[in-house]
Amino acid sequence: MDQDPPLPERVARSLAEYRALLAEHGPTWGEAPIMFVQQMLTNPYLTRKHDFWGVASKLALAAHPGTPESELNDRIAELDMDEIVRDALRGEVLDNMAALRISPGRVFVEAMPQAVLPGRPFATSLLLDSSRDRPVTVTVDGVRHEIRPGGARMVRITSKSTVEVDGDRVGLAVLTRRAEAARLRLRAGFPCRWSVLGGNDQGWYPDGVPHRRDYHRMPYFHGDDIVLDVPAEPLTLRVTRGMEYGTAETVVIPPPGRETVVDMSPARLYDAAARGWYGGDLHVHLNWAGDVVGTPADAAAVQHGEDLHVLNLVAGNIATGRVYDAEALRHWAGRDLPWSDGGHIARMGVEYRNDLLGHLFAFGVSAPPERFHTGFAGDPDWPPNEAGCAELRDLGAVLGYSHPFHQQAHEHDGPERALGSGRCCAAREIVADAALGLVDALDVVNHSSVTGTAAVYRRLIGAGNRLAVTAGTDTMISFTRRGSQSAPPGWGRVYAKVDGPLSAGSFAAAIRAGRTFATTGPWLELDVEGLGPGDTLDLDERGGQIRVTVRAIGPEVERLSIRTASGTAAEGPPDGLSVTLDVTEPTYVLAIAQGGPHPRAMRADVYACTSPVYVDLAGAHVAREDDVRWCLDWLDRLEEMVGREGRLTAPGQFADHVALYDRARAVYRSRLAAR
Repeated sequence: MDQDPPLPERVARSLAEYRALLAEHGPTWGEAPIMFVQQMLTNPYLTRKHDFWGVASKLALAAHPGTPESELNDRIAELDMDEIVRDALRGEVLDNMAALRISPGRVFVEAMPQAVLPGRPFATSLLLDSSRDRPVTVTVDGVRHEIRPGGARMVRITSKSTVEVDGDRVGLAVLTRRAEAARLRLRAGFPCRWSVLGGNDQGWYPDGVPHRRDYHRMPYFHGDDIVLDVPAEPLTLRVTRGMEYGTAETVVIPPPGRETVVDMSPARLYDAAARGWYGGDLHVHLNWAGDVVGTPADAAAVQHGEDLHVLNLVAGNIATGRVYDAEALRHWAGRDLPWSDGGHIARMGVEYRNDLLGHLFAFGVSAPPERFHTGFAGDPDWPPNEAGCAELRDLGAVLGYSHPFHQQAHEHDGPERALGSGRCCAAREIVADAALGLVDALDVVNHSSVTGTAAVYRRLIGAGNRLAVTAGTDTMISFTRRGSQSAPPGWGRVYAKVDGPLSAGSFAAAIRAGRTFATTGPWLELDVEGLGPGDTLDLDERGGQIRVTVRAIGPEVERLSIRTASGTAAEGPPDGLSVTLDVTEPTYVLAIAQGGPHPRAMRADVYACTSPVYVDLAGAHVAREDDVRWCLDWLDRLEEMVGREGRLTAPGQFADHVALYDRARAVYRSRLAAR
């Protein structure tokens, strides 16, 4: 788009409100009930290798021995955030901070010197870190900060700041180094994701662009034919375009005072759309607090720059009644967003949230729901999520549970491991909702535990539930540094095989039919006697042999596997897997591709999984006894949890939950009886 169209008045007003909240409260946007935890989650000084929670938990338990896990977050909130950041960093300084070390016999500044172009302002954060056994006064730009013995404080400074320790001036020359200015023009011929990296991990960006970092802390921005000012020194340039492309990289040394044109584009690894498959991210927030305010133009740039076919921007709350991007949903519900085209569809959707029962994504809603959440701001955990499912279904949505499970559960584990404890937004109600046909999908690829979620998914489909595997990253365009959640939307995708042209309706229909696979990057194919994900192969009652073939594309794939209701049927190398299976009872067949850490994966491992091909015998569906009883055990434990931990304020509310579970129990027991 050459020029962004004017925003609707109500949407513009909501963005102005968010900017005011950011200016007043910082990255929490005033979400007071979880302000401390939110500050930690938005902290720009910690990365995935810094064990904030480990450090904080040890300090909290030391101060309050015997604190149960369900109360640990409250105890952590009592601690000093800056001191925890200092301890988690373990002496490391980053590109966007420096440290003033105050020891008993020495005061000095430690930093990764950053290049500064002539006439450009410089600002950073300074960690005031004292190891003295007495209080110390640090004055920054005339403001006194009293640091307790062994304490810490984070403050903002500029290149013109003055810093004094107990009245003695501290030199700040180590923070910066002067660099001659040059200019780059970056061209690929189509929108891409660009990274420009200089010395000391310093990222360079066009003017007015948020300084985003991905899971690997690589700086990035999107577009084509982009101009930016840079230092006249060695710079590493990278360009890619989402998971269907590789990465091109070069090193340039632009001459000072001149513009250097770099023509570089990434090569395709595969073309999903040419095969009739389209990839989508079903859980993306435009705004959800954060250190910047996300705009529709930001979302358009990232969708086209990542070649993300389907983008679901969900409106949802955090901890209060405020629903972020509700005005955008009201304006655009049921319509493609303005930057959509024949190969890219963007819609406003919903994240329906309850922290005890689970969070749901809704894609393709025709209008905003009356209710977006339960269990927040003094509201009870009522009605059950089934009520939200029913309303969103009536609005035309395809539904699934998001970031479902956080524990690294395995097949042999009982339900208690995946259930977890406390208000952790695990998808606890899905075992009931799936049995009753209230949801369509489960985000097996997500930013939380993929392996734990996949283990629960296999239990659910083994118990006779027909759910599509989907993907939702929970990325937040309003965050610039938050691990995988500040990475580009679409780092995890559900690919759906659509009938006819791509549209919100055809994509939703493909998910409902189970014609999907979810992936962190690899392309994954499953063929069972000529059938693919979502299809049913109906053998006669005697069963028989079936031929299964799996193929993958992607340099990050290390191994392939074929799973049935009985477990792993075959494993093999990444170049393909083909086996003949003996079928003697109803089952399912799905394929998995895996690998270790890789630059293409915006998480700790590589994973892709197909929805199943169902193998029936004389019309009988899979309903493995062990999986059905596992689901019944889950419902018993969930009923106990809701009775014990649920916020229920009126007679009959708990009974409504129990009634839901009883209906689901009846479904599972009927499947046992039919065996």
